[in-house]
Amino acid sequence: MKEHPIVRIWPAPLVALVSVIAGGLLSAVTAHAPTQPTAWASAYLVLVGGVATAGLAVGRAMLSGSQPSARRLGLELALWVAGNGFVLGGTLLSPAWLVEVGSGLMVIALGSVLAGVYRGGGNRVLRVLFMALVLVISVSIPVGLFLSHLGR
Repeated sequence: MKEHPIVRIWPAPLVALVSVIAGGLLSAVTAHAPTQPTAWASAYLVLVGGVATAGLAVGRAMLSGSQPSARRLGLELALWVAGNGFVLGGTLLSPAWLVEVGSGLMVIALGSVLAGVYRGGGNRVLRVLFMALVLVISVSIPVGLFLSHLGR
C-alpha cells in the first residue's frame, strides 16, 4: 500500500504548530510592554516559522514528481528550521552574522524544495504557483537581510 505524501512530512507541520503557538505565547507574555523586537519575533514565528513552514512542506509533499526520501525531506526541514533559528537569534541578540548564516541556510532549503517540485507531479498550475511562492520567499530573504542591517 502506497504511503500518502503528507505522512512523509509530518515533522514540518508539527514544527509549524509549535512555532505558531510560540509566537502567540510570546505576543501574550509581552503584551503589557511590547517592544519592536518582541513584536517582530512574534510575527516571524507565526508567519515564517508557522505558515511558511507548513505551506512549504505540504507543497513539497503534494507536488513532488516522486516521493522524496525521508532523508532529503529531513535535511530540507533541518536547514529551514536552523536558518530560522539563526535569523531569530541574530535579530534578537544582535550578532549580524547569525542573520546572514540563517538566511543562507534558508536559501539552500528553498533551492532544494524548488528542485524537488520543478519536474514534479500534480496539477501543473498549482506547481507553478507554488514555485512562484517559493521564489517570492527567496527574494524576501535578501530584502530582510538589507532591512536588518538598516536597523543596526
